[in-house]
Amino acid sequence: MTFGQALKPGENGLPPPLEKPLYISVCLFDILGKNGDIYSRAKDLTLLARRWNVFVDIQVFTDERITAENFKAGQCDAAGISTLRARQFNQFIGSIDAVGAVPSYAHMRTVLHTLLEPKVIPLSITEPYQIVGVMPIGALYVMVRDRSINSIEKAAGKKIAVLDWDKSQAKMVQKLGAQPVASDITNFAGKFNNGQVDIIAAPAIAFKAMELYRGLGDTGAIYNFPLAQITGSLVINREKIRAKLPDLDQKIMSLREVGVQFLDKVLDQMFAFIDKEEAAIPAKYWMKIPEQDYAKYNQMMREARILMTKDGVYDPRMMKLLKKVRCKHEPSLAECSTNDE
Repeated sequence: MTFGQALKPGENGLPPPLEKPLYISVCLFDILGKNGDIYSRAKDLTLLARRWNVFVDIQVFTDERITAENFKAGQCDAAGISTLRARQFNQFIGSIDAVGAVPSYAHMRTVLHTLLEPKVIPLSITEPYQIVGVMPIGALYVMVRDRSINSIEKAAGKKIAVLDWDKSQAKMVQKLGAQPVASDITNFAGKFNNGQVDIIAAPAIAFKAMELYRGLGDTGAIYNFPLAQITGSLVINREKIRAKLPDLDQKIMSLREVGVQFLDKVLDQMFAFIDKEEAAIPAKYWMKIPEQDYAKYNQMMREARILMTKDGVYDPRMMKLLKKVRCKHEPSLAECSTNDE
């Protein structure tokens, strides 16, 4: 982060360095390994952390399942994984990526500010785990190999890649009359590119990294309609870190003050990067959804959220928080006068 160069312990409201060195190990998922942008940014943050006497050892993995399993097995003090995968460690934060719940990057900025409120922080804890940071990765867009699939109705009978460990996705696809194909973050792109599936959902950052233009070819398209917001989470094992840092909660609250002061600067850079990735996708691939379909699709996603909350997939407290954010941005929404979410 460019603004990070000016950050110094004990200045401008920032906390002083730790009295004793703190050594932390992090299992980090980056599908491109040490060549990935996530790993590169994480390395920059480790250099920044040294100013506060915190020394971070990053173990990077190209398989997210292995990343999470190693963390659960106690091989790392923390893990950097998708928030979808982090739901198993804390359902509240893990529900941020709910379908249709955060319509835009402006909404996401408000959500991330809200997560810094003192009354919200305890909800990020499910002992022995805590999610201490959330990073926007970008909107999730539907991508099709054949642009004639230009509506939900036309997806019936088509093969759609779904995460094999998130059963809710398969349920949603089946409700559309489509065929779910069990996949993972490491192989869904390959299945799309070689024709094993007709439809996937992915953020813009995956377009070049996973060569999705191969699957899109000359006939494919990307719906210019965010299905959800994808984020990454930093999960810590509180027991392991508290053994090294007894006043862990006090230090986390100190970091909250840093977040309040600098979050917008961080997000400005992150969203600029996401905008750049979206703009880099050739215009020929983007397909605009007919105006009359917007309300229909938003209603479908709302019904899916309510159903999956009842099924225990999403945390009802997070659904309530996200609804408040939507209604703050658009008070005239019909849902703002209802109590079903």
